[in-house]
Amino acid sequence: MIEGRLVNLRAQEFSDLDRFYAWINDPDVTRFLDARYPVAREAEEAWARDRASSMMSYTNVHFAIETKDGVHIGSVNFHKISPENRTGRLGIMIGDKAYWSRGYGTDAITTFCRFGFEEMDLARIDLTVDAENARAIACYRKAGFVEEARLRQDRYRRGAAADTLVMGLLREEFDALDRA
Repeated sequence: MIEGRLVNLRAQEFSDLDRFYAWINDPDVTRFLDARYPVAREAEEAWARDRASSMMSYTNVHFAIETKDGVHIGSVNFHKISPENRTGRLGIMIGDKAYWSRGYGTDAITTFCRFGFEEMDLARIDLTVDAENARAIACYRKAGFVEEARLRQDRYRRGAAADTLVMGLLREEFDALDRA
């Protein structure tokens, strides 16, 4: 388990299935995610079984996010990891809406980035975010990410083209942040 101030990051378990299934089918939760279509329980079960049965490794990093009192509220992962370049792309979902806008996402990101930089020796972590997702962008900025690019009309969402922001965080920037 990896400990943050507000959250702990732990291995994803098959027993997390019901929560993940509810979250991935909640339009509020998936509004800004790439999850465009409803997910069948069988498909989510196969995904959960795969996550729970595969060992994490340098190129397979995914955690459940729990509050300090053990409430499972979401997940965080690295994808598009490049060992040669020491880079990874961050993905996060706070699925339990009761924990939105309360600092849990920022703490999960900060804790996960600390793991990425210190334990995986990454040099850079980036992410993509819908340009209209103000809550997520504010969270990423609090964690130290800076906007690096705008991909104009990069996505089609809810009947209109939408821009995507690319945000990045370098190890030296993370190390320089005041975490008091």
